Amino acid sequence: MSKNNKHKIIVIGGGYAGLKAIQQLTQNPQNEIILLDKNPYHYMQTEVYDLIANEEDFAQISLDLFTYCIGFKNNNVTFYKQEVKKIDFTNKKVITTVDRLNYDYLIIGVGARTKFVSNVKGLHEYAYGIKALHRAMYFKQKFEMSLFQKVEESGTTCRPLSIVIAGAGLSGVEIAAQMASFARDFYKHNNFLCRKLNIVLVNAAERILRGMDTKLVGKSIKRLLDLGVVIKNKQKVVAVTEDSVTLSNGEKVFMDFMIFTGGIEPNGLIFDLELKKNERGFLETKLSLQTSEYETVFAIGDCTTLYDKNNDILAPTADIAEQMGVLCAKNIGLHQEGKDLDRHNIKSRGILIALGRRYATGKIFGIYINGYLAYLIKKMIERAYSKQLDRHSRIGCKKIFDK
Repeated sequence: MSKNNKHKIIVIGGGYAGLKAIQQLTQNPQNEIILLDKNPYHYMQTEVYDLIANEEDFAQISLDLFTYCIGFKNNNVTFYKQEVKKIDFTNKKVITTVDRLNYDYLIIGVGARTKFVSNVKGLHEYAYGIKALHRAMYFKQKFEMSLFQKVEESGTTCRPLSIVIAGAGLSGVEIAAQMASFARDFYKHNNFLCRKLNIVLVNAAERILRGMDTKLVGKSIKRLLDLGVVIKNKQKVVAVTEDSVTLSNGEKVFMDFMIFTGGIEPNGLIFDLELKKNERGFLETKLSLQTSEYETVFAIGDCTTLYDKNNDILAPTADIAEQMGVLCAKNIGLHQEGKDLDRHNIKSRGILIALGRRYATGKIFGIYINGYLAYLIKKMIERAYSKQLDRHSRIGCKKIFDK
C-alpha cells in the first residue's frame, strides 16, 4: 500500500471489463484509481450494427471517459488519455507517452483488435474492420455513399451494390443481417429503380456461429436466407483487390467493399509484455484472473482467454468481460485484506443475436426467444447498460460546469 494509506490501482483500457472493475473498486474510498486509455471514449461495440444501419449515431454508442470517471461519489477515479508504452513489473510502474505512474495493483484490460492476417494478399489494404470506433464510422460512411451512388445510377445502368463479409461469428452475422434489413426497408420506402443489394457471408467453418447453440444457429441461418444473404460455408478469403475477393475454391466474388470479422488478436501492448501467453498470443491467467508471474497484476476482457470447467474457451462477449471485471475487483479487495482469492466460475448468462431491424434470436437463462420480443429484450439490456454509464457521465459534467 502507498504511504498515504491509499491503494493505487491502475486500469489500462476503458472497455466493458475495465469499466465494470472500476465501478466495483470505486466503492472503497481507500482505492485511488487511474484509468488509462489512448482514446477518450468507451466504445459500445455490441451496438455497432445499429450504427451502421443508421439506427443510432456514434454519440449513442460511445461514452466520454473524462466525465464518466469524475462522476463517482467517492471522487477516487481519474482518467488520463495516454497510451501505455511499457510496464515495469519489477518496480510497479506504468510508462506512458508522457508519464511514469506507480501502482499497487494493475489491471490489464486493453481488449482486442481485428487480425488482418498477412498471408491474405490485399486484406489490410482493401478490407474494413469494426473493432475500433473510427473503423466502424469509416465503414458506415462508405456504406451510405455506396447506397447513394446506386440511387444516382437509377435510370441508367444499375449494378447491384455488393458487399462481402468475411467471418461468420457474432459480429459478421449481425452486420450482414442488419445491412440486408436496412437496405430492404430503404428500398421499400423509396421507389428507386436501382434497388438490389448483394451480401455474401464467407464462413471458414461448416456452419455459421461456430460453437453456439444449434437452435440459435438454425434460426440465424433461416433469417439470413430470408433477407437474401448468400452464405458460403467452408470457404476462406485468399486474396482481396479493390473490387473483388478470391475464395479458397478459386471463385472470384466481385464487390463494392468488404468487411473483415474473421479473427481477433490482442491489442498491440500485449505483444511487448513479458507475461505468459497462449498460442494465439492472448494473456494467460490463473483462475483468480491474476497473471502467473505477479500476484498484484490482473488481466481481464478480450486481451485474455477464459476457459470453462470443460476447458473450452468462453466466447469473448461483453457479458463475460463484465463478469471478469466484477471478479477482478472482488479479488483485489480480498488480496488487500490478506484473504484467499476466489476462483472464477464465469459462464455465459445468455446470448441475444441481432438479426436485422426489430428482429433477434436468443437464449437467456435456458429460455429460447425469437423475433420482436428478443429484439426488445436486447435493446432493453443495451439501454440499461448505456443509461448506467450515462448517469455517471452526467454527474461528472455537472461537477465540472458547476465549479
